[in-house]
Amino acid sequence: MRNLLLIIVLATFSLSAIAQKTSTVVKSDTTQLEEVNKHQVQPKNKTEKPKQKSSFKLNKVIFGGSLGFTFGSVTSIRVNPLLGYKLTPKLTAGVTGLYEYNSYDYNGYGRQNYSNYGGSLFSRFRFIPAAYLHAEFSYTNYEFSGFNNEKYRQGVPFIFLGGGFAQRVGRNTYAYGQILFDVLQDSNSPYSDWAPFYSVGVSVGF
Repeated sequence: MRNLLLIIVLATFSLSAIAQKTSTVVKSDTTQLEEVNKHQVQPKNKTEKPKQKSSFKLNKVIFGGSLGFTFGSVTSIRVNPLLGYKLTPKLTAGVTGLYEYNSYDYNGYGRQNYSNYGGSLFSRFRFIPAAYLHAEFSYTNYEFSGFNNEKYRQGVPFIFLGGGFAQRVGRNTYAYGQILFDVLQDSNSPYSDWAPFYSVGVSVGF
C-alpha cells in the first residue's frame, strides 16, 4: 500500500513538470510569433484613383487650307494651311498660317519681289450644316517698298468677320468658300477700305 502511494505521488509530480514545460514552450512560441508579426511590414492599402478619360478626340481634329497662284506679268503664290478642333458639333476653333510671294514690275524699277507671312486665330459656327459664320484675328508681316525703292517690313493686324458655305466632296472631306471683311481697318493695311476677302479651300473634317 505504501509503495502504491509513492508511485502515485511520483506520477503526479512528473505530470505537473511536463505540463509546466509544455506551457512554457507554448508561451515562448507565442511570444516569438508576436515579435515576428510586430516587425513584419504590413502592406499599405493603396487607393486606386479612377482613370480620367481624355476629352481630346482625334476625330474632332480638322486640317486643310487653301492654295492660290497666278503667273504672268504678275506672279503670286499664296499658301494658307489650317488646323482646328471641333469644340462642339457646331463650333470649331483653330489656327492658320500664311505665306505669300508676289513678283511684278513696279514703276520702272524693274521686277520687284515681295514675301509676306503671318498667322491667325479663328472660330466658325455652323448654324446650318452647309453654312457657317466666321470670325478671325489675323496678323501679317508685309514687305513694302519705300523711298528710292528701299524695302521695309510692316506688321498689319486684321479682324475678319463674315461667313461661308461648305460642301462634302468625300467621306470626311469638304470644300468651302467664304467672304470676309476687315472691320479693324488698320492704317497700314495694303487693301482698300472694306474690300471683301474671298477664299476657297479644302479641309478634312469641318
